[in-house]
Amino acid sequence: MKRRNFLKSSGLAAAGLMLSPLVQATGKRRLERIGIQLYTVRDLMARDTAGTLEALAAIGYDEVELAGFHGHSPADVRAMLDKTGLAAPSGHVLVESILSSSEQIIEAAQVVGLKYLVLGWLEPEERKSLDDYRRLAELCNRFGEQCRMAGIQFAYHNHEFEFERLEDQRPMDLLLAETDDSLMKVELDFYWIAFAGADPFEYFVKHPGRFPLCHIKDMATDRKMVDVGAGTIDFSSLFSAGKQAGLEHYFIERDDSPDPMATAAASYAAVRQLVF
Repeated sequence: MKRRNFLKSSGLAAAGLMLSPLVQATGKRRLERIGIQLYTVRDLMARDTAGTLEALAAIGYDEVELAGFHGHSPADVRAMLDKTGLAAPSGHVLVESILSSSEQIIEAAQVVGLKYLVLGWLEPEERKSLDDYRRLAELCNRFGEQCRMAGIQFAYHNHEFEFERLEDQRPMDLLLAETDDSLMKVELDFYWIAFAGADPFEYFVKHPGRFPLCHIKDMATDRKMVDVGAGTIDFSSLFSAGKQAGLEHYFIERDDSPDPMATAAASYAAVRQLVF
């Protein structure tokens, strides 16, 4: 499926909300569990971690993806999650933390109960050349093995730059080729791969089962981020390829929301209505 089928009109998004009576008759389904990347509500988390988690649970979220502990201990975060009934299957880390404190990161993940540790971002100086990505691939294999020994899966989260050609090659292709597929999975950010003009379905075909995590992030016609359901990305088609991709966990995210909790609520409602 090509990128033109990856995008849809806002009118089709609205029409999709009318499909619910057909779900049983067509054999289609909805997501059983919906998560949110806590970077979306980072300022609220910093001010009131427990209260923010409670508000997200009240919206209906089942899972969260951590973006830091906001000054709390791993045990305290685990207690807050347990109190709300939220699961935290994954959390983001940075290259600097992997290099300086990999054992502590893994120990904290075990306390919280994470199943995945995800490299969430590369600084510009960490991605200037393909040689930088080759060194990164070596690091991902090493850290991925550390995680595997601890019963945790390592994964890599993309932005647009991994799909933009560097020295006539896509860095993401290099990373996928030079890392062990059992040691490094991918958390595919649907907004950023669309922004870069790459086709997620091609990656699902070439690397089946390597995408257990995803970010549900929508894009307007002007390519800006918007709440899920207000943009152009055809998430139903993407979710329909979930078995091939290996999708297990789905996290809503918006980096730049003017009202993060409103974004969380509106995006949850839109995803809850999706059938595929």
